[in-house]
Amino acid sequence: MRGNLSASTVSMAFTDCIKPTDLLLEKRAMTKKNWRNRFRVLLKTNPSQTTPKNPTSCRPTVDDVNQWAQSLDKLLSHKYGKTAFCVFLKSEFCEENIEFWTACEDFKKLTSRRALVSKANSIYKEFIQSEAPKEINLDFQTKNAIVQSLKDPTSTSFQAAQKRVYNLMENNSYPRFISSDLYSELCAVARGESKLIKP
Repeated sequence: MRGNLSASTVSMAFTDCIKPTDLLLEKRAMTKKNWRNRFRVLLKTNPSQTTPKNPTSCRPTVDDVNQWAQSLDKLLSHKYGKTAFCVFLKSEFCEENIEFWTACEDFKKLTSRRALVSKANSIYKEFIQSEAPKEINLDFQTKNAIVQSLKDPTSTSFQAAQKRVYNLMENNSYPRFISSDLYSELCAVARGESKLIKP
């Protein structure tokens, strides 16, 4: 009897050995490895490569990184900070939020009607319509207002949706970023204490 275990019994025994916490720890380890790999290239930048034409080529300073913890606005207004936040959102599988927000920022700068129409339709197809490749979470009313505005888009066509996504990032992703290992690593990099850039 003992040597005659069914496949389902063996499967159940194997499943019992894997705890949900083990899977969670494995996922966290893989996520950490992913952001480390993405940031390795950026963190190899030598501060001596800074030039008047390219003042942002160096690593962030301690002051930069401290400012990122003050507000999402300060984080997004810094090129390196925004890149760090993008890497973090990718590790959490919600990078569509920052990509949509960035697309809206670019959209608001357009002045040509033709460019507005083209970009508005592009943003709609990529982020808004049902089953879009990078569909963001919006309520029906906001989506419907965007659909109506596509006929004659203006620089404010995506304003409500952008604000909603910004608030979502500010209240959820941003606090997690500030308390993440990635942000701690960036603080260490700024202080010159990190070994992240070494293979």
